[in-house]
Amino acid sequence: MSEIETLHEKKTKYFDTIIIGGEVVDGSLAPRKKLDIGICGDKIAEIAEPGALNDSNAITINATGKIISPGFIDSHTHDDNALLKAPEMIPKISQGVTTVISGNCGISLVPLIPKGNLPPPLNILGPKSDFTFESLSQYMLAFEHAKPTINTAMLIGHNTLRIAAVKDLTRPANKTELKIMQELLQIGMKEGAIGFSTGTYYRPSRAADESEIIALAEVISPYKGIYATHMRDEQTKIFKSMDETFETAKIAQVRVLISHHKCASPDVWGRSAETLALIHSAQKSQDVATDVYPYNAGSTILEPEYVDERIRIFISWSEPHPEMVGRDLSDIADDWEVSQKEAVEKLKPGGGVYFSMDEEDVRRILLDPTSMIGSDGLPNDINPHPRLWGTFPRVLGHYCREEGLFSLETAIHKMTGLTASYFRISDRGFIRKGNFADLVIFDEKKILDLATYSNPKKISCGIDAVFVNGSLSWLDGALTGARKGRFLKHSH
Repeated sequence: MSEIETLHEKKTKYFDTIIIGGEVVDGSLAPRKKLDIGICGDKIAEIAEPGALNDSNAITINATGKIISPGFIDSHTHDDNALLKAPEMIPKISQGVTTVISGNCGISLVPLIPKGNLPPPLNILGPKSDFTFESLSQYMLAFEHAKPTINTAMLIGHNTLRIAAVKDLTRPANKTELKIMQELLQIGMKEGAIGFSTGTYYRPSRAADESEIIALAEVISPYKGIYATHMRDEQTKIFKSMDETFETAKIAQVRVLISHHKCASPDVWGRSAETLALIHSAQKSQDVATDVYPYNAGSTILEPEYVDERIRIFISWSEPHPEMVGRDLSDIADDWEVSQKEAVEKLKPGGGVYFSMDEEDVRRILLDPTSMIGSDGLPNDINPHPRLWGTFPRVLGHYCREEGLFSLETAIHKMTGLTASYFRISDRGFIRKGNFADLVIFDEKKILDLATYSNPKKISCGIDAVFVNGSLSWLDGALTGARKGRFLKHSH
């Protein structure tokens, strides 16, 4: 063989799939560009000028007129159990999500085998019988067995740790209990968790003082773990809660994410300009970011203390009264001739959708460069908030195309590169040679969420194809059968 033939052989590229004709928005805020992409195995093997990639043995996908972007990363999910129970993950893959961050709001499936009743809000993940994992490594084995279609990375939840270790949840942890929680968190981090989440808004963690949270956040610091927090208060005490969040993260020396940032009461509507200014000020001396969902309603468990009779609430699930699912709390209270708080007592355990935000605040937070996109969807709800099925196409279709809130490049960055960088998820979130081939092909003119409050389980339109780890997993509105999702461990 001559030297010339040898060199020629080395230059030849062999691909499993070639995507041609599309415009690449790479996740970095760089302007879109027409490029072809070659996939080999689970990686992006080549990115080239149009027409430069040739391999007669490769499957060729023509994306002319379409956008090719990195797979969307859902920064805020409660998919811990859904990944095992419904591993097809249709609500997520159908909207282009290829990776979910689970274990948010201090609520994780791991590490807990409950001894007594399962206190809310852990029941949003499923019944007590689903909490069977003493460690993250056990969960990872179950994940491998279930073969989900998408990837996940997991946070360890503070509510979960407290329920596992603290005898009386109405007080701060004592030294012995704190040591147990630290050890459980340490094991979780060693086994591959990406950080720690809190939900001091919720009853099991409400009594935890700042020193307890700092002591736990310090455990994740050597791993460069992320601290994600559903703060104590998103209403009248939001500014005090933000100060606590910044202080905790600064002392523990961790990167912090304020979960589903919002001004969640008529008392603080319009004040997001102030909250964002506080975040920008904190960013001068520490790593702070937020996630946000593109709706003016939230969803959580039913508790009388969350009811003030000023905002609309409808019932997403109720154990004692499933016949009330989908109805407004005010109508139920009228029918029963009781107050809304009394009605909630009768309906719980249950969940509701709370219309607690002002649209202008939602838009301002979405637009802020600090914010990434997280759905906060609750897959276990009978009648879930539509964010479970529609978050990402809603950002691209409604807010980007119809409202012109930001450019397509900015919208995609908030769902991909920004999230991957902040969570330190390596080799994903950007279309780069050598990165994992998590990719979405979509029609920017058609992409739109179709899930509504009255019909929340509707697949969005405009998503043509989704690749997960190099495998075509969603095509033309249906699963392909490929289930190549992976459990993503922290990289530091």
